[in-house]
Amino acid sequence: MPVASLMMYDRPDAVQRANDALWIALRDRLRARGLDVPDLLDRAGGHDSYWLRPDLVFGQTCGYPYVRQLRGRVRLVATPVFSHPGGRGARRASFLVTRESDPARDIADLAGRRAAINDWLSNSGMNLLRIAAAPHARDGRFFSEVVVTGGHMASIAAIREGRADTAAIDSITWSLHRRHAPETLSGIRIVGETPLGPGLPYITRLSAGDAEIAVLREELAGAVADRANAVALDTLGLTGIEVLSDADYTELEAFEDEARRLGYPKVA
Repeated sequence: MPVASLMMYDRPDAVQRANDALWIALRDRLRARGLDVPDLLDRAGGHDSYWLRPDLVFGQTCGYPYVRQLRGRVRLVATPVFSHPGGRGARRASFLVTRESDPARDIADLAGRRAAINDWLSNSGMNLLRIAAAPHARDGRFFSEVVVTGGHMASIAAIREGRADTAAIDSITWSLHRRHAPETLSGIRIVGETPLGPGLPYITRLSAGDAEIAVLREELAGAVADRANAVALDTLGLTGIEVLSDADYTELEAFEDEARRLGYPKVA
């Protein structure tokens, strides 16, 4: 049975409802082109449990896991373009955040603070934070402590509760919560931005043929351009897609290489 999942950006509740509506619109377009696709998005597993499923029709991953674990094992479909701050086209930055009471003005001022990261394989929460901090690190260290929280909103909670002082938060995650659940960001402010890198790509299973990839791209672009889907699209801030290649995503590896060259191979 084919499966589709969009769990990378699936909160708050308004966003989840928008994902469902967008999928239904895309589903109907894909079925009209002869593809076998599921009725509804699947949320039974963890966000990463879908990436290598042999029945994956449509999903989304993070760019750093893509270059580290998935390249050559899944196929790229497209990368979304959002209207939210913190990006240019399909390229996105993370926001460096801290408590409102913290006097830090930029990344340099965060030296010696406790950092929260969502995951060691996250591009937005770890890889972009690493390249932002690397020029300021001394002897391989910039932060006094690193706490792994499991998610961007958990990192924000850790800052609010005093268990951490700063984090790099995916700019889409931040903007979706700022718009639809601003109370979840209470007491937290942006101090700066990381460098831009290619955003979270839509993917499908490796066995998908070129003809299916072409249909997925055409109908996804059509669904995003269709103003009949305006409510869902506006809720998500989704304005278009770009087709990026493996070569585009190697930029994320280049960030890692540059951090290593600067003597900062790991967020520490």
